[in-house]
Amino acid sequence: MNLHDLADIMFPNVTLTVEEIEKKYPERNLEDGAEVTRFAPSPTGFVHMGSLLSAFQDFKLAKDTKGIFYLRIEDTDTLRTVENGISGIISDLANFDIYPDEGMISETDSIGNYGPYIQSERKEIYHAYAKYLVEKGLAYPCFCSKESLDETRKIQELNKERIGYYGSYARCRTLSIEEAYEKIQNGEEFVVRFKSMGDFNNKITLNDRMRGKIEFPENDMDIVIIKSNDKLPTYHFAHVIDDHLMHTTTVMRGEEWIPSYPIHHDLFKTLGFKEPLYAHLGLVLKIDENGTRRKLSKRKDPEASVSFYHEKGIPPEATKLYLMTIANSNFEEWFLNNTTGKLEDFKMDFSKMSESGTLFDVEKLFNISKNYISRMTCEELYDKSLPWMKEYDKELYELMNKYYDYTKAIFNIERGGEKPRKDYASFSDIRKGIWYMYDELFKDVNYEYQKITDKEEIKKILNLYFKEYYDINDDKDTWFSKMKEMTEKLGYAANMKDYKKNPDNYKGNIADISTVIRVSITSKSQTPDLYEILKLLGKERIEKRISLIK
Repeated sequence: MNLHDLADIMFPNVTLTVEEIEKKYPERNLEDGAEVTRFAPSPTGFVHMGSLLSAFQDFKLAKDTKGIFYLRIEDTDTLRTVENGISGIISDLANFDIYPDEGMISETDSIGNYGPYIQSERKEIYHAYAKYLVEKGLAYPCFCSKESLDETRKIQELNKERIGYYGSYARCRTLSIEEAYEKIQNGEEFVVRFKSMGDFNNKITLNDRMRGKIEFPENDMDIVIIKSNDKLPTYHFAHVIDDHLMHTTTVMRGEEWIPSYPIHHDLFKTLGFKEPLYAHLGLVLKIDENGTRRKLSKRKDPEASVSFYHEKGIPPEATKLYLMTIANSNFEEWFLNNTTGKLEDFKMDFSKMSESGTLFDVEKLFNISKNYISRMTCEELYDKSLPWMKEYDKELYELMNKYYDYTKAIFNIERGGEKPRKDYASFSDIRKGIWYMYDELFKDVNYEYQKITDKEEIKKILNLYFKEYYDINDDKDTWFSKMKEMTEKLGYAANMKDYKKNPDNYKGNIADISTVIRVSITSKSQTPDLYEILKLLGKERIEKRISLIK
């Protein structure tokens, strides 16, 4: 009896060989320097901001280098899998214009020649490599019960030793082929363990793309690579096989995986695979109410879910601009100096990434979004906000569709100059900024009159202005001159300097007069340019609105 016999009884249905698998996944034909990156989430149904940042960085690196970005679903932990979990991930990424070049594109469909891209569908591949390791004497069946392993842990804790299955604690490692074979023949349950040849007293070095050189003790743990219950691989084993076969060049992952590197290095080395480069990203942090920093929590923090930003109506481009500011410390300065530049023009730099964690600032994201929206043309704002309105504000969607040119003209007020208005931090802000421009919404309004509140004085101002002074054909200078003329006639200061110098000489000032007009036709005391609003509303609308004032 030999190792081949043991491998055969452990994997009786595996006929696929590693040689056949290697031929199926040839080297990629890419340009020099092209990166192959991946986003490899569990199918839990949604993406949180930490995952989105990682996916975005993987996507960006691939695009920067004319490489490949693929989506792989790591579902070997069946307890975390939810119904339609893959669709949720794909949808969340698509909301931010992150589309994989390869991998899953729906719950069941994929594109690319390096699949399957769902780990549970690659079971035969993992078994073939596990069988290969058994045949080489580099893996073995382990029959230790949970109770036995718990007892070992207690002994190690009591003796203040390293916790794990190694050395003299790796009891099944020393079973003879015959003993192991007999146990399997008798139906005893087993896991498959990797037989590490490492020595904990030796040192290995990780050249992390972000953090530089990190030194570790060599791995000597005989980790589980195939589980007993569903015969699926563990994460450690599956990702090593997949990253090799899919020819991943750089793996970006959270810093919590740093301690696992010796295990992964050991597996790559033992299997004879070229190891990808690693970049271990800092945690995404939040400042709590008491001022302390903590990890952004998908359970505690609504802003941790990327659906939060889609529902708010933050443009995907604005979110990606923010992600780039926290990903690379030099991006913000670059963007300020390249106002016409696009995100694609900026090249990601690992040396500019933070090792100590990334502080997630929702207010800063909203400010970036506000600046981004202010730079849009009226056509861009209309086109980009309309799909959001269709999903979240059907009433305004219908009005925007009905009054296409009129709505664009509303959006164009104070837009396009050197200092455009910054009224909207999100598409959800648009309604409160323009609702009063639609007659269908201008009903049962509350008028925000400020200094002048006397009804008779208000009627006097409106009658005089719209009967004797206002002409829709006036240019802006003429319009303002007439406003000043009427202001003086009514006993108010047309010049703010005069009013500040001698306020008791006047009933008020020109700002008070314009506020009365503004509020009377919009109900709001704060709006974009009054001259433009009057021109857009037109004579009939204005007269109708004035008639509503009681």
